[in-house]
Amino acid sequence: MNTVKMNLELRQDHSGVNMSYNFIDNYIGVDFERLLSSWEETHTSISLESFIKVLTIHELGHAADRLALLESLERTIEIFQTKKRYILSEIYNDRSLLAMLIEEHEMNITFEQTAWVNAEQVNQKYNLVHQSTFRLVKKLSLESYQKLYLEDLKLYENQLENLNEKTA
Repeated sequence: MNTVKMNLELRQDHSGVNMSYNFIDNYIGVDFERLLSSWEETHTSISLESFIKVLTIHELGHAADRLALLESLERTIEIFQTKKRYILSEIYNDRSLLAMLIEEHEMNITFEQTAWVNAEQVNQKYNLVHQSTFRLVKKLSLESYQKLYLEDLKLYENQLENLNEKTA
């Protein structure tokens, strides 16, 4: 962070998320236990240092997009509060609630992609990690978001298909 002159506070947390940018309070949270597990799960030859560097500049990429994140806050809170009112099975069995979940996934993926674009620019400017290492960590990270999104999207599409069959 010193190299790129973006010094955000780092706070240790136990959230189960390796690193996350808190755009409301403008800090990076780190769950060191999860970070180590996440690195081990990559099953690659990427060093822990490089892995941490890539994730850190990715979180700085979110910080560069802070205004857009803040603009999404109202909708994010609405979704969060709605999700708290229902158990998971209710969300997955209600087409409108599942549509809301899809919307949340799409918002998250957009923010993730933007953060990766920003991080890539930082990495190219400062040459912090080898480009192939950067691309691999990026791919693994985005795949985790895409996987959950595609699973929920398939359920949503199945619900729509079932509805169309009933009304036909």
